[in-house]
Amino acid sequence: MVENGARTSDAPPSASDVEALAAEVYASLPGAFRARTADVVIQVAEFPDAETMRELRAENEFELLGLYRGVSLDQRSVLDAPSDVEIIFLYRRPILDFWCESEESLAAIVRNVLVHEIGHHFGLSDADMESIEFGADTETDTP
Repeated sequence: MVENGARTSDAPPSASDVEALAAEVYASLPGAFRARTADVVIQVAEFPDAETMRELRAENEFELLGLYRGVSLDQRSVLDAPSDVEIIFLYRRPILDFWCESEESLAAIVRNVLVHEIGHHFGLSDADMESIEFGADTETDTP
């Protein structure tokens, strides 16, 4: 059981616990951010499925903590017909494994994964997000 990202029993957090954390994290995001993601479903799965593993050429099921499936906002057109449901998957077992090896709270990890996947919804690549995250320090060093 998990409350506010902290373990309250010896049992590992369930999918319901991770879903509850994700809902808390999502609710804490700025309103404008949530408004642009209102149609995105957040789903907790134990691991990525075999098709996802093949598509991403992932070597092991623990290397993927989350995934955005959908058409990113930067790829949409007003002429496009609505597509399938957009989903952010949070992979419980890889997240818990990462948590056990980390000093971060489970809530912080879920927040990082969720915000990262929402970044993909907005059309940001992994490189874009890394540049934003780490580029802030280098920008202040330039004249």
